[in-house]
Amino acid sequence: MTSKNTYFFLVFLLFFSLISCGQTNKSNKNSNAVKTVAVSSKEILTGAQQTDLYLPILQQKNIAIVANQTSVIFKNNKDNYTHLVDSLFQLNNTIKKVFSPEHGFRGKADAAEAVADGVDKKTGIPIISLYGKNKKPTAEQLEGIDLVVFDIQDVGVRFYTYISTLHYIMEACAENNIPVLVLDRPNPNAHYVDGPTLKIEHKSFVGMHPVPLVYGMTIGEYAKMINGENWLKNNVKCDLTVIPLKNYTHQIPYHLPIRPSPNLPNDQSINLYPSLGFFEGTIINAGRGTENQFQQYGAPFFPKSEFSYTPQPNFGSKYPKYEGKLCYGVNLKNVERLSSVNIKYLHDAFNKTPKTEEFFGATFTVHAGNLELEQQLKEGLSVKQIHDSWQPAIEEFKKVRSKYLMYK
Repeated sequence: MTSKNTYFFLVFLLFFSLISCGQTNKSNKNSNAVKTVAVSSKEILTGAQQTDLYLPILQQKNIAIVANQTSVIFKNNKDNYTHLVDSLFQLNNTIKKVFSPEHGFRGKADAAEAVADGVDKKTGIPIISLYGKNKKPTAEQLEGIDLVVFDIQDVGVRFYTYISTLHYIMEACAENNIPVLVLDRPNPNAHYVDGPTLKIEHKSFVGMHPVPLVYGMTIGEYAKMINGENWLKNNVKCDLTVIPLKNYTHQIPYHLPIRPSPNLPNDQSINLYPSLGFFEGTIINAGRGTENQFQQYGAPFFPKSEFSYTPQPNFGSKYPKYEGKLCYGVNLKNVERLSSVNIKYLHDAFNKTPKTEEFFGATFTVHAGNLELEQQLKEGLSVKQIHDSWQPAIEEFKKVRSKYLMYK
């Protein structure tokens, strides 16, 4: 660090309690390289930003990186960042391959759309898809790898498949004696725990663990829980290191400057996603094919209302439900921030659906994580009765969760 930067650091440390973020690579003057940044002590630092904690671990190792478009290193603000792969590549780390999750390395594929292997045009690094038939890295794909770095932004919802990718990465690495380094990131839905708990007989890639729909943990904490609860196949243990967040608590609202997947375009959609994601397993449109994904819901057979919309193919939704058809529905774009799973929306949609229509689709059970929710709706239980039924399992989960929390 130069004398000017040293003086700058000391002055701010003494008088304004600021901290230094990152580490400058003096031999690399490219603008995409990781730079030292002074930030307010109240600003959350992601694991990726704290390069001084993990760059030494990467030295002289052949690494693979599990990444997508959210895997970035923020510089002096959230509008100024470089991709982790680009930064580490320019710092001369030996990146042998990139593993990409659902939606692909650059995050442009539809939900459930198969993503092909390829080569990153910017760096020339091979990209191996972990979505489609190949969800778990093979021993051959991991051959010659000394360390796997996992850095993906999660949104804290059980049926969001990045935690399933995390599971398979940890399992494959444990089986092949390869350490895993998780760069932690804030969870925008970490301020509460709620929703139906998955029963293991309904395990799928849409939900692999016996946790409530919203589990209130960062992806680093969740990785520790996967390991600690022996959820990996044959009870194997992953050699796991988590680079923790700085200046973070679960109760701090966190804005995601990069959409974590094509149909979560903003904070409102991310906050509503736990409540509206159930519609993925029904015949109801949850805003796909509009610019307000997961901020509204509707169908052509709903009663006529002032709010209506017509889904059309767009970014992230090539074939939306009821494409080109007028849907009547409910606009949630301006509802206040939720701190629970609001089952009222699902309850409302079920009651508005004519009995001649089959409301539940083939994937509803795996989204709910159990058979009970569908049965409760069919039996006419109230919103309160359904919500109350979740609480015993939630309280049991909180006991498990408490063992792995890294933040308040």
